[in-house]
Amino acid sequence: MAFSPQFLDEIRARVPLADVIGKRVRLARRGRELTGLCPFHNEKTPSFTVSEDKGFFHCFGCGAHGDVIGFVMRDEGFGFPEAVERLADQAGLELPKQSPAERARERAQISLYGILEAATAWYEQQLKADAGRAARAYLVGRALTPESVQTFRLGFAPERRDGLKAALAGEDISEALMVTAGLLIEPDGGGQSYDRFRGRIIFPIADRRGRVIAFGGRALGDTQPKYLNSPDTPLFHKGTVLYGLDLARPAAREARRVVTVEGYMDVIALHQAGIAEAVAPLGTALTELQIEELWRLAPEPILCFDGDAAGERAAARAVERALPRLRADRSLRFATLPDGEDPDSLIGTGGVQAMEDVLLDAGPLSSRLWRLAGGEGGLETPERRAAVNRRLLAHIERIPDKDLRFYFQRHYRNRLYEGPAQPQMRTTRTTRTTRTERTAHTTQAARRRADDAPERVMRHQALGRDPAGTSIQRERTLLQTVLNFPGLLPEFFEELGHLELATARYRALHGVLMEMAASERVANKADVNYGLTQGGFEKLLDELVGQDARYLDWASREEKAGSEDARVQLRHVLDLHRRLVGLKGFKKEAEEAFAAEPTEANEQRLIRAIEELHAMRGTEAEVPGYGDEEKRPAG
Repeated sequence: MAFSPQFLDEIRARVPLADVIGKRVRLARRGRELTGLCPFHNEKTPSFTVSEDKGFFHCFGCGAHGDVIGFVMRDEGFGFPEAVERLADQAGLELPKQSPAERARERAQISLYGILEAATAWYEQQLKADAGRAARAYLVGRALTPESVQTFRLGFAPERRDGLKAALAGEDISEALMVTAGLLIEPDGGGQSYDRFRGRIIFPIADRRGRVIAFGGRALGDTQPKYLNSPDTPLFHKGTVLYGLDLARPAAREARRVVTVEGYMDVIALHQAGIAEAVAPLGTALTELQIEELWRLAPEPILCFDGDAAGERAAARAVERALPRLRADRSLRFATLPDGEDPDSLIGTGGVQAMEDVLLDAGPLSSRLWRLAGGEGGLETPERRAAVNRRLLAHIERIPDKDLRFYFQRHYRNRLYEGPAQPQMRTTRTTRTTRTERTAHTTQAARRRADDAPERVMRHQALGRDPAGTSIQRERTLLQTVLNFPGLLPEFFEELGHLELATARYRALHGVLMEMAASERVANKADVNYGLTQGGFEKLLDELVGQDARYLDWASREEKAGSEDARVQLRHVLDLHRRLVGLKGFKKEAEEAFAAEPTEANEQRLIRAIEELHAMRGTEAEVPGYGDEEKRPAG
């Protein structure tokens, strides 16, 4: 259904944004805005804001942004029409009247839902009857519980050409509607129609609201194809639907993740083991629309594939289809199952923890793209490095967000210019060491590995030499950049406004500066200097941007850099500052988890946290185009 802009504006006016969000997030007032912990990613320090005046929410941690309709779409996993209908009902608004053609289409769809529901009930009955004995034995052999069979409404289609056809005809359902619903096949050369599914275990496929829209059927015996899906119908388009989505949505919101596996049985096995946020495509590689559906549930869906060639191809296709749609607030992670295992068998032999370990070890999209470009094939020669670089650049160019492209380019340039890979550390476990000793040993070993990495800080730069002690340096650079380039304040206003500075005197100046920016009293550098001088910051202002000021980065200096250099510098240091804060929190959680339970998975998590934290040394020097300040023209 199409909605007019006037109708949507009426919804936004009648349904207070803060009321809707307040049901999910504990909000506290902060000036003219409300703040709280973001419901879309894990955080301990509030970075989620609600602007009632402007009618939007924004998270400075994960980038989530939108109005009241967008919030309901993200929070509930709804499509746009469903979110509008939900809010219209809440606002007491009647939906716009449909045209005769739209009403006819809706009536036809309602009829199809009813037919498919009747077919589902019949298939369920057949599974319980004598005809379903072999199917029941198969499901028991796959360790499915009666509860799972009932939850997923599994059924059985007997080996008859007209079993379902005769049953539905007895309920006054026409043959034409059964064909339209995808339940019957009409022979091309004419003749009697017959049941599409015969001698198969039936998996009902539901939409987001849990309504059956199609079926998947698994053959018993050697019948080919092994799996058969309904054809496209007015209700069902295979490339837009994910199996198990209706059951996964609430679990995904709770777990803040969604796991994509390869098939029906994988979804059911994970659900049965307590990982209910699992879905699967319908026998094909993930499509662009299915990836978008996953992003409605979580910012970084985990794609879990088999470790065989087919799994590699599926992962490669997912990367290719995701790249043109990547944003800073949404990506993918990739988990690989051990050779010869699927989720069902892995859980059967190692328990749910074995599966959780695989998911915990999921790598980022950037690592999978590196692998796709041949980066793991060896970089011993300049020719190989050049070939990998060429393939990477071809992929990166498809990313629409220019800031994101920049960070991908920098990430891969670092990997291409690194020295030969060092052997991975192997830890020796002994029952005599205490948990504290094991944690300390792991921490020290990871730091040694990080310290072995080549230093990449430019000779005139000192921003990144020690992540534990550079907060004052980063804060100084941030303030110097905005003081020398106040034209950047409107663009970065929201982000700078929520920046928490550790240095008291910088914090005081920052507060006054943001008040000036909010009242639009920062048209140029002279206005900024006058306002801060009047506020009593003359001495600190001279220290930061006066004639004898000491700079840590050339891009903060007005006479050395242009506004675009300064913009890139400011974006970079803001992102670095936020990421370091997040990594320190992640490292602390990893240390606590390993101290409490020194498993292999917790050890690897701690190692990864320490390595990532220490690998950030010197990253301020990695902005493309930065060079010796003496060689650059003035901006």
